[in-house]
Amino acid sequence: MVLQGIRVLELVGLAPGPHCGMILADFGAQVTRVNRLGHHGPTWLARGKRSLALDLKRPQGAAVLRRLSRQMDVLLEPFRPGVMEKFGLGPEVLQKDNPRLIYARLTGFGQSGRLSKVAGHDINFLALSGVLSKLGRSNETPYAPLNLLADFAGGGLTCALGIVLALYERTRSGKGQVIDANMVEGTAYLSSFLWQSQNAGLWSQPRGKNVLDSGAPFYETYRTSDGKFMAVGAVEPQFYALLINGLGLNCEELPDQLSISDWGEMKKKFADIFAKKTQAEWCKIFDGTDACVTPIVSFEEAALYEHNRERGSFITDEDHNVSPKPAPLLSRTPAIPSTKRNPLEGEHTEEILQEFGFSKEEINQLNLDKIIETSKLKANL
Repeated sequence: MVLQGIRVLELVGLAPGPHCGMILADFGAQVTRVNRLGHHGPTWLARGKRSLALDLKRPQGAAVLRRLSRQMDVLLEPFRPGVMEKFGLGPEVLQKDNPRLIYARLTGFGQSGRLSKVAGHDINFLALSGVLSKLGRSNETPYAPLNLLADFAGGGLTCALGIVLALYERTRSGKGQVIDANMVEGTAYLSSFLWQSQNAGLWSQPRGKNVLDSGAPFYETYRTSDGKFMAVGAVEPQFYALLINGLGLNCEELPDQLSISDWGEMKKKFADIFAKKTQAEWCKIFDGTDACVTPIVSFEEAALYEHNRERGSFITDEDHNVSPKPAPLLSRTPAIPSTKRNPLEGEHTEEILQEFGFSKEEINQLNLDKIIETSKLKANL
């Protein structure tokens, strides 16, 4: 795999950091999660990783991490600015030991600025990026689409890109660097199209009244007679014509597609028509056409949807849990995601320390001093 041989230390935090680490693991990196002692919560996004439980708040624990970092390619940390420095584990220390180390810092607001040390969540980062102001229907308050945009797209995915870029640059310079990945700027960058197209007039109407934000009848969702839904994205005129034909209407008898004043009435007309057939019936009508009409499917249905099954778009682990296959697909070195269960927190503590040169005596002493912790899988009797 493309990242085979790359060693990553992932200091465990909330979802964006583990998501970033999972991407690296899926594409071949050896990722070690560093968990806190005594914390036995769910191990989300831990696919393909190993787990070491370590107390970083004590000098002995910080010394262990510093020693591990000397042999690492990447350190990924999700804490507020200053926390790692407080532990004596800031980039100036670790990169002095290991000049090739890529030190990735993933936060909400970034390493500087007046908000850098305050708490926040996806909805707050989304709000300050400007993107949240664009999300929502007309005459309703803005809404956040789950926590996908800031946490995972602007945060985890953007940080993974930064790490890969730094790894590539290191092949030329031989040096690591510090990555300041944050969710406000990552989300804003993700929305570059919105910023540039706004200047061209694409978002000239208030929220919820533009082509791509639920304002247009041809870019909308509609309920079917069996209580399911269809998604319509017939933006281009040739696709719109196919939509109209599939609905049993005649373009010549309808207002112009881009007549904003008629959009409200056209939405009602489309809704009434979609409500007369089941989702399966509409799928049959639009299947194989360029009308840009597709069923809205659940997670369970997505994994079974014919196109997705043909491509193997979802994988199943040994516990029968289904999840998306890594993307994108590389022709020579594709990701080969692990199908093993997620690790217990601290399950590989002793194994990892031995691998990195710690003696059995050192490991026993760290155990006695409660600097590390080991979890073992209980047998089902």
